[in-house]
Amino acid sequence: MTAGLAAPAFAADDPPQTDQLSISEPGDQTLPLGTDGGQPRSLALDVGVYHDNENFTVTDGRLTVDVSGLAGVAEVTWPENCTPSGTSAVCDIPVVPTTGADQVLLSVRAADGAEVGTQGRITYEATATGGPDGTLTAPHESYATTLTVGSGPDLAIAPLADIEDAQPGDERTIPFKVTNNGNESANGFTVKLYTSYGLTDLTRYDACTYTGPDTNDYPPTATALCTFDQVLAPGDSFELPAPLTVRLSPHALDERFDIDVEPGNGAQDLDHRNDYTAIQIGAENTADFSVTGDTVSGAAGETVTAELTFKNTGPAWVGHLGSGDPVAVVRLIVPAGTKVTGVPSGCYPHTLDGGYYPRQTGAPRYDCYLPYWVLEATQRTFAFPVRIDTVVPGATGAVSIHPSFGEFGEYDNDFDPDLTNNTAVLTVN
Repeated sequence: MTAGLAAPAFAADDPPQTDQLSISEPGDQTLPLGTDGGQPRSLALDVGVYHDNENFTVTDGRLTVDVSGLAGVAEVTWPENCTPSGTSAVCDIPVVPTTGADQVLLSVRAADGAEVGTQGRITYEATATGGPDGTLTAPHESYATTLTVGSGPDLAIAPLADIEDAQPGDERTIPFKVTNNGNESANGFTVKLYTSYGLTDLTRYDACTYTGPDTNDYPPTATALCTFDQVLAPGDSFELPAPLTVRLSPHALDERFDIDVEPGNGAQDLDHRNDYTAIQIGAENTADFSVTGDTVSGAAGETVTAELTFKNTGPAWVGHLGSGDPVAVVRLIVPAGTKVTGVPSGCYPHTLDGGYYPRQTGAPRYDCYLPYWVLEATQRTFAFPVRIDTVVPGATGAVSIHPSFGEFGEYDNDFDPDLTNNTAVLTVN
């Protein structure tokens, strides 16, 4: 009874249960020297421990951080949940989550007397209580962060918040600001702006060159390349000469605004992670997806072409600009008595329940994937050659729209105002 209560309950025919402890370590970074011999700026390193299987509760996480490789390169300040001993520390994580959380915040800076180009390494190990065997250990010697002492400018874009619940036609201001966090001046710099298809009327500046949008892009975007000769000394900030604004077009929905900055004259930025940012701008809008089937006839042995058509009648376009997932899948359930003899581009064979089917032709089901964006007047037809093996009067096959992942039974997106036109039939004879 004790064993039964302590372990998670699984059915006898369930596959063996496994779990894995992992460490989310920060990537390699550059530590700036101080400005004019002053105190170097400290950087924050977020480290965390997580596990894979949500069926298990994992507790008593212990993260061991070894900084012996930083001698003469960097100095570390330990957080309260770490107990240092010599050149390492053990950090307590009472409950270990199943996603990569950051539970340990280290503060590091270049050591006094460190020279440009010198490198040091932090290594991490972790254990925890839980999992199928009662204890979990992260893979040994698998996690590390390399720190390099550097000198130069470090242009950092101030954090920007996403914009939600905007309306088509709205003009919104993007509070753009860049600061040089490095220990050397930036002698000029460039700012690149990218707006997705539903954003228009980007503010015009004399220092910028504008292009697009070009509907041949994948997906359509507009860009602005701005060059500024201004010297940005360490600690100085820069804002554009007029507020940065953008307007949401009538076809706006889930939009994206990207900003990238780089120091000029070939200078290398010390930390490229804060040179770039992207914000989401959401508009309250709709896009009506629909699918139409076909009606075909023929004698036994004859091959006919069935055309299945996807449409977006807008007014909004739809783009999965973050994930890159297809915006929709058009599914065909093949009618009785028929066999698909040719497969349109972008379509794939499956068993009825969505499993693997070993041949291109003759499958009972086909899923046809749209690209990861469709414009507000997109139409796409999938032409299937279908051979009539047996005449079955009134035979029908289901045609439907689905998300790119999951089985919801109907297209499950809140932007689509009419789900009744997301299904149709292919009728044969």
